[in-house]
Amino acid sequence: MGSGAGDRGWAERPPVLFPFLLALFCPALSEPIRYRIPEELPEGSVVGNLAKDLGLSVRELPTRKLRVSSEKPYFSVSAERGELLVSSRLDREQICGKKPVCVLEFEAVAERPLNFYHVNVEIEDINDHTPKFLQSSFELQISESTKPEARFILGSAHDADIGTNSLQNYQLSPNDHFLLVNKEKLDGSKYPELVLKRPLDREEQKSYHLTLTALDCGDPPLSSTAQIQVLVTDANDNPPVFSQELYRVDLPENVSPGTPVLRVMATDQDEGVNAEITFSFSEAGQITQFDLNSTTGEITVRNTLDFEGVKEYSIVLEARDGGGMVAQCTVEIEVLDINDNVPEVIFQSVLDLIMEDTNIGTYVALLKTRDKDSGHNGEVICKLEGNVPFKLLTSSKNTYKLVTDGVLDREQALEYNVTITATDRGKPPLSSSSSITLHIGDVNDNAPVFQQSAYLVHVAENNPPGASIAQVSASDPDLGPNGHVSYSIVASDLDPRALSSYVSVSAHSGVVFAQRAFDHEQLRAFELTLQARDQGSPALSANVSLRVLVGDRNDNAPRVLYPALGPDGSALFDTVPRAAQPGYLVTKVVAVDADSGHNAWLSYHVLQVSEPGLFSLGLRTGEVRTARALGDRDAARQRLLVAVRDGGQPPLSATATLLLVFADSLQEALPDLSDPPTPSDPQAELQFYLVVALALISVLFLLAVILAVALRLRRSCSPSTRGCFQPGLCVKSGPALPPNYSEGTLPYSYNLCVAHTGKTEFNFLNCNEQLSSGQDLLCGDSSGALFPLCNSNESTSHQQAPPNTDWRFSQAQRPGTSGSQNGDETGTWPNNQFDTEMLQAMILASASEAADGSSTLGGGAGTMGLSARYGPQFTLQHVPDYRQNVYIPGSNATLTNAAGKRDGKAPAGGNGNKKKSGKKEKK
Repeated sequence: MGSGAGDRGWAERPPVLFPFLLALFCPALSEPIRYRIPEELPEGSVVGNLAKDLGLSVRELPTRKLRVSSEKPYFSVSAERGELLVSSRLDREQICGKKPVCVLEFEAVAERPLNFYHVNVEIEDINDHTPKFLQSSFELQISESTKPEARFILGSAHDADIGTNSLQNYQLSPNDHFLLVNKEKLDGSKYPELVLKRPLDREEQKSYHLTLTALDCGDPPLSSTAQIQVLVTDANDNPPVFSQELYRVDLPENVSPGTPVLRVMATDQDEGVNAEITFSFSEAGQITQFDLNSTTGEITVRNTLDFEGVKEYSIVLEARDGGGMVAQCTVEIEVLDINDNVPEVIFQSVLDLIMEDTNIGTYVALLKTRDKDSGHNGEVICKLEGNVPFKLLTSSKNTYKLVTDGVLDREQALEYNVTITATDRGKPPLSSSSSITLHIGDVNDNAPVFQQSAYLVHVAENNPPGASIAQVSASDPDLGPNGHVSYSIVASDLDPRALSSYVSVSAHSGVVFAQRAFDHEQLRAFELTLQARDQGSPALSANVSLRVLVGDRNDNAPRVLYPALGPDGSALFDTVPRAAQPGYLVTKVVAVDADSGHNAWLSYHVLQVSEPGLFSLGLRTGEVRTARALGDRDAARQRLLVAVRDGGQPPLSATATLLLVFADSLQEALPDLSDPPTPSDPQAELQFYLVVALALISVLFLLAVILAVALRLRRSCSPSTRGCFQPGLCVKSGPALPPNYSEGTLPYSYNLCVAHTGKTEFNFLNCNEQLSSGQDLLCGDSSGALFPLCNSNESTSHQQAPPNTDWRFSQAQRPGTSGSQNGDETGTWPNNQFDTEMLQAMILASASEAADGSSTLGGGAGTMGLSARYGPQFTLQHVPDYRQNVYIPGSNATLTNAAGKRDGKAPAGGNGNKKKSGKKEKK
């Protein structure tokens, strides 16, 4: 059983009071931990508690991973208790041979942190080998003439043990003629010599049988025997004599076979056969490295010598003459070392993976050097090759630590191929190199990096939902989850609640998808903040800005603002003075396009025109101007169909219809509005004539019914009612203005009679007697009768509602080029539709009266005849002046109700007016 740490002296043991300091200072201790155990311990025997001697607790063993690093697995460490155990046979004679002290040196390695400790285990010899003779019997011939005190060397025994357990003594069986002397060689080995005590007499006794015993001093002592047969020969008086009893020679280990070593000399004073000497090895079977010439006595090298194997040889030579007499001498051959062994680098412990955030000075590997040579030839120096972030630290003789000496970065170097060169101090020096690959482990020390500092994306509007609009990409040089990047949207200038309905991003690919179709007119640009985040712990991230510009497409047709259509969809008309000169601004087509850029670049084109060459249209401005003066053959009413096109591809367009009437006043323009357009289709003309004929038949029938009813009620009708139908007042011939004009005009209705003057004009009824305030001149009928008679007994009194101030036009609602006319806004408008129509007719008549000064409205000056309808309290001060809202193209002047103009003065600035168009055009 090993004595363990207890057998070490006080200088070899750390203080018992401070065992916890051992782990801290152990890397700096050069004194190894020593144990002493006997050889041949069974496997599993405890050498000592290595963990305790190193100051390591049992709880630390799983993490520190204490183990033994040695070339041969003689020992191991118990993982549970940290005890040093015997793991293979310990045969001192096989391990150390004849060395007086047998010590096994190895390192104990502990991890986290990586450290190692030198351990020496001394193997003590036990008496497990018996001394053995090479031969079980020897034959010795001695001449009877041999004198007493003659000495004869006998065969020696060999004992593999050392010290007291080795061969210590030889004993000879009791006899009368011989005694035994123990002799010792230079190497300490012992051999026996047989000494003759008394002269021999062959005639008395021819042979002697002796027993030679070899003894050691072990406990218990062991021994072995050999038989000696002594034959007494006839007299040969002089034995051979060597020139030297001991020969010494030095040989370098690199001598080649066949090289002469030395030559021994022996002489014999006898003559004849007794003087013939032959040489031989005493133990020829054990000599394998050398040859001996039996005649000349020359020794030569047979096989290659190796200083590391055997450092010296001790050879016994015999010289035998022809008479059988033998002489012996010893030859000592010392082998000299030369630098013939290359030093070796042996890695004892290497970390499998080195993290890139490892601190400088961290142990990486433990290595040893070995050179079989001795002296300066066996002294080794190590150095690190190349520019690597590591360095070597000398720990003890032939032991080094490889530690980090710089910052490691896995992204720059995944691994390092470290080469260590070992060089000895021989002449010439020999060296060798050993390489090891150190792998660098990854830590999450790099944040993702986008390929661009910012992204700008152009997306055309009306894109399909779910389409990919952009892709961002970020790289992370880290490995595994540390380099796996995912994408997300972290901020935006859009409403956070509506963000997901606009865009989304793929977490794996970074592709940005549009979740809806974008509209350039509603959203022209927006900005996103995208984040790339790795999966490390802790995770690292980076942000980038993505700006999306929504491009315009031509998806909006132009919209005509002016001329605007009426409530019923009919086109407005504009009046042009007959004396308009070329270049006169008639009107302007105003259109807008919700698109932008080239898609909103509008151009104006004439599609249809009644009189080619009469008007010109500005390509970009939309201004309609007269191209020449109005001719006698030119129609007073002109129609222009204008197309407004944008600049998109394909272009979109809208149309506007302009109705232009050449007239100097509104009264002059009204008959032109009633003129039907020139028929363009015979079939349409035929249909029109049929409709007119049907209408005339219906009117004649209604007139007949009305006359019949009038004659029947003639007696009961009042004179004021009949006055309207007096002879000469109204005739049946002459042109008439139908209640409704062309499609799209306001539903104006007029109470009128056609004068029998042959001249086309409007004349309002002039009754002989004043009507009462609650009585209408003519009663409206839904049947379409032109002049239904009113029964005086059935007259209905209508209470007029108070004026409503909400009818007044604002500044922007008044017609005109700029929409701004300075007019009076104090009038009110009647409430029901019938009163409105009547009032409009009276206003037109008032405008005609103001223009020519001849016609008047009943009811007295200043009342416009309104008192007959609305009572004496309703005068002109309650009626707004609409002449100020009549737009005259090419002029800023409007009609006014000034007293001088009512007296017959023509309005300055032209007589143009804008009203609803006349009758619907018939095809």
